Amino acid sequence: MSGHSKWSTIKHKKAKEDAKRGQAFTKLIKEITVAARHGGGDPNANPRLRTLLEKAREVNMPIDNSNRAIKKGTGELPGVNYEEFMYEGYGPQGIAVIVETLSDNKNRTVASLRHLFSKMGGNLGESGSVNWMFEKLGVIHATAQGIKEDQLIEALFDYDIRDVRQEEDGSFSVICDPKVLDQVKLAAQKAGLKVDEAAVEWVAKTSTELDTAGEEKALDFLSALQDDEDVQHVYTNLA
Repeated sequence: MSGHSKWSTIKHKKAKEDAKRGQAFTKLIKEITVAARHGGGDPNANPRLRTLLEKAREVNMPIDNSNRAIKKGTGELPGVNYEEFMYEGYGPQGIAVIVETLSDNKNRTVASLRHLFSKMGGNLGESGSVNWMFEKLGVIHATAQGIKEDQLIEALFDYDIRDVRQEEDGSFSVICDPKVLDQVKLAAQKAGLKVDEAAVEWVAKTSTELDTAGEEKALDFLSALQDDEDVQHVYTNLA
């Protein structure tokens, strides 16, 4: 239905590489701790925690790591108090960017992000400067063997699907109303897809295309943001 997203492809490839290095574990542990603090340590009663634990299993994070993170969130174990912050701005070539962070030191995080934006040709903006270009939607990233885009659309026809995208690496992104994310995930699995991730994300209402040189600069910038230890998620309107 929509075009390819190079950043989506690269982001999920990086996530798999980060898992091998352990960087993904560190970021997941932070998220699990915060999810448990806000919604309790029972995944059956805490959808956000349940999703994160599924993600932890997918990247083969040891169960002990997850359990400790939950206990730190519920206060059963001492731990660092992470806070969630969201930043907005424009990257090189004018791409719109939303950055979600988890940090125990907001001043450090802001300074690091401002330096990155400035160094790589962007500008960290005020709250609300770009989020009007996005909407929060359920997004499922999945892989499949032998399934075509039209077959997947047909299998998900009964659900509130906003878009189905086949990425450059052959994987799929299914975009839906956040309220039916779990139902669509199950339907996608029944259709033969291996779900790599299902979460509520900031999705651009319209995409920006760049020439090859501009795209390379933009992707380098987005990758640098993703590598920051305080950054959890990076969203953009780059096609």
